[in-house]
Amino acid sequence: MIRPAQPADTATICDLVRELAEYEQLTHQVVLEEQRVHEHLFGAQPCVEAILAEEDGKVVGFALFFRNYSTFLGRPGMYLEDLYVKPEHRGAGHGRALLAEVARLAVQRGCGRLEWAVLNWNTPSIEFYNKLGGEPLDGWTTYRLTGEALVKLGRP
Repeated sequence: MIRPAQPADTATICDLVRELAEYEQLTHQVVLEEQRVHEHLFGAQPCVEAILAEEDGKVVGFALFFRNYSTFLGRPGMYLEDLYVKPEHRGAGHGRALLAEVARLAVQRGCGRLEWAVLNWNTPSIEFYNKLGGEPLDGWTTYRLTGEALVKLGRP
């Protein structure tokens, strides 16, 4: 079963993010704070959404996403930040169901595209996305500013 996240799910979502980071070998980058995640999901001005996959009443996976915009299409888009299913529940259709629900929401909201990133070494996920019709964007390199570099550039 797929359902929208509720405020009481915040700690569970944070735990799933930590599990995802462990899978991706990126635990050293996780500095999230539960209260901030709660505010970003459920506060006065939410900037991100999450849906959960459940099996026998227990959360087994999640998808976290937000809207963006395509100037080329002249339409909003959806960016999938995280898609994760606990290892012992993979292969049961939860990942597909989560991604299908994000796609359904994107279409319902008039979005022209759904995008996400995947680590180059993550062959199981790449095969999964390819099977669903996802297409890699050749010729594009993702850039990121964080920490001091972001603060430095943003100074007046």
